[in-house]
Amino acid sequence: MARKVTIFTGQWADMPFEKLCKTMSSMGYDGLEIACWGDHMDVFKAAEDMEYVKEKKSILKKYNLECWALGNHLAGQCVGDLYDERLDNFAPVELAGNPEGIRRWGIDYTIAAAKAAKNMGCNVVTGFMGSPIWKYWYSFPQTTQEMVENGFDQIVELWTPIMDVYRECGVKFALEIHPTEIAFDYYTTKKLFEKFGGCEELGINFDPSHLLWQGMTPHLMIRDFPDRIYHVHMKDVAVTLDGRSSIIGSHIEFGDMRRGWNFRSLGHGDVNFEEIIRALNDIGYCGPLSVEWEDSGMEREYGAKEACEFVKKIDFEPSNIAFDDSLKT
Repeated sequence: MARKVTIFTGQWADMPFEKLCKTMSSMGYDGLEIACWGDHMDVFKAAEDMEYVKEKKSILKKYNLECWALGNHLAGQCVGDLYDERLDNFAPVELAGNPEGIRRWGIDYTIAAAKAAKNMGCNVVTGFMGSPIWKYWYSFPQTTQEMVENGFDQIVELWTPIMDVYRECGVKFALEIHPTEIAFDYYTTKKLFEKFGGCEELGINFDPSHLLWQGMTPHLMIRDFPDRIYHVHMKDVAVTLDGRSSIIGSHIEFGDMRRGWNFRSLGHGDVNFEEIIRALNDIGYCGPLSVEWEDSGMEREYGAKEACEFVKKIDFEPSNIAFDDSLKT
C-alpha cells in the first residue's frame, strides 16, 4: 500500500482550520501534519480538554482526513536557543523581552505537545530544539571544542526531562535537521544521538531540502540513521550559484533570484526524490510523506495541489519478487 500523503500546515496558519481541511481534502491529501500555532492546534487545550480534541477530530473526519503528527517547531526553538528579539515572534506577546519566560513557555508547550499528540492519536511530534551554539558555526572569533561540547550538553540537560514525558506518552520527537538547530548536518546529528545515548524518543524528521543546499546527499541520512527516521518531509530546493550568489544567502530574502538557493515546489528543484523513496523502502518506513510547501515564486494553492499529485506519482512500493526469478529454466 502506498504511503499516505499529508501536508504540514505551518505555512497555512493564516487559514482557519476547517477551511484548510476542506481545501486540502479537495486537493487529494490524506491528512495533515498539524502545526501547533494559529488556530490549527492549541496544545495546552488539546493536552487537557478532550472536547477540544473531539472537535478537531470531527473536523478532520468531516473532510476524510487523518493526522499522524503534530508540528511543534516554534515552541521547540524557544527551548534551546540563546535569546534574541526574533524569539518574541514565537512566544506569547506578554513574554516579549523575557528570555527565561520564553524558554519556560517553550518547555511547557513542548511537553504539552506530547500530551496533545497522545490525545489526538498521533505517535510523532515534529519540531525544532534550538541551539545555544549556532552562532559559533563559523569559528571566528575562535570556537573551542569545549564551547561546542558545553552547547550539546546544555541541549541534553534542557531536553532530557522533556523526552521523559514523551516516553510516558508513547510519543516520539522527530527533530528536523536544519540550520539554527543543534543538529544541522550529518556530523552534528551523529553527535546529538551520541550525546543522548539510548534515548529512543528522539529521532529525525527527514527533510532533504536543508541537506541538499548545504552540499550533502540527502538520502544518505536515511541509510545511515535507519532506526531514527520517525517522519518525512517532502520539500524541494534549487541551488543556483552563479558566481556572484552565495551559499549562505547574502542576507537576501527567500524568493529573491539573486540568492544562491531557494526553496521550490516539489519537482521544480534539485532534490532526487527517487533515491529518497528507494532508501525509505529499504528501511521499511511506512509513515506519511508530508509535503512542506515553500515556494515564494508560485501561487500556493496551485503548488500544493501539484505537490500532492507529485508525491503520489513518485512514491512506489518495493518489489516483493526478484526481477530475474522468471529467467530460470
